[in-house]
Amino acid sequence: MSVRIEKAAGTGFCFGVRRTITALEKIAGERGGVETLGAVVHNQPVLQRLAGLGITAVETLDKINGDTVAIGAHGVGPEVADEIKRRKLKIVDTTCRFVQRAQSVAQRLSKSGFFVIVYGDANHPEVKGILAWAGDKGIATLDIKVITELNPLPKRIGVLAQTTQIPANFNEFIKQLVDITLNKDSELHIVDTICHDIRRRQELAQKLAEKVDLMFVVGDHTSANTNRLAELCSRLTKAHLIETAEEIQLKWLRGHKHIGITGGASTAEETVNEVLAKLEKLTSISS
Repeated sequence: MSVRIEKAAGTGFCFGVRRTITALEKIAGERGGVETLGAVVHNQPVLQRLAGLGITAVETLDKINGDTVAIGAHGVGPEVADEIKRRKLKIVDTTCRFVQRAQSVAQRLSKSGFFVIVYGDANHPEVKGILAWAGDKGIATLDIKVITELNPLPKRIGVLAQTTQIPANFNEFIKQLVDITLNKDSELHIVDTICHDIRRRQELAQKLAEKVDLMFVVGDHTSANTNRLAELCSRLTKAHLIETAEEIQLKWLRGHKHIGITGGASTAEETVNEVLAKLEKLTSISS
């Protein structure tokens, strides 16, 4: 029995991650290395490769040994940026442009008197950074119940999304928020800040998942956008989230005739192709 293996279009690094990595590789080549504040992306194979180029991550500014610090694609809040300047460190800012836009939206809404709601994972570094630009006038949540428990409910509410969220989920959250605020003399200001690349990647992955009977989503298990891809694909077919080709188990492939592959925004095309090659080898052995 022959097995068809198909890779989704639009895999490889997104624009923001590619921009970050290119900038870091350039400065590391010029200086022999550079320190980054936290992981620049959520992908271990990529971080390991960057470490080989002298690009190392530190957890706090206190652990910076040199005179330069790089900010990754997820960005930081204004207090962190100000502290970097206070310490007179040179900044290599590779914050994704879509994240920068979300940060600006949060700041603008807050300054305009809106209570800011960021639809996203409150523990994710991108979301923490976005919310920080709203000052102390907001919260981050994926649960509408958190909003219903606000007492009193803010009269002016501004809403935006973590850049890697699923559009349909954000839309549903907005519908529920409208129901909560309707007839309560509240004002809603909604801004769609979901990344265009992420949106397209999700759509392409869904199209493939609709056709296949097994899907592999390649990316870091802690990556927000990769987990969203896996969530979407699993609604349509059997899906596994794997970081590398080594994680594939032969038993997963039994009985499947059409296998699809996609990758997260911080997953290198090389890693996706390694999964493709491993699947081709395993299916040829088992057929």
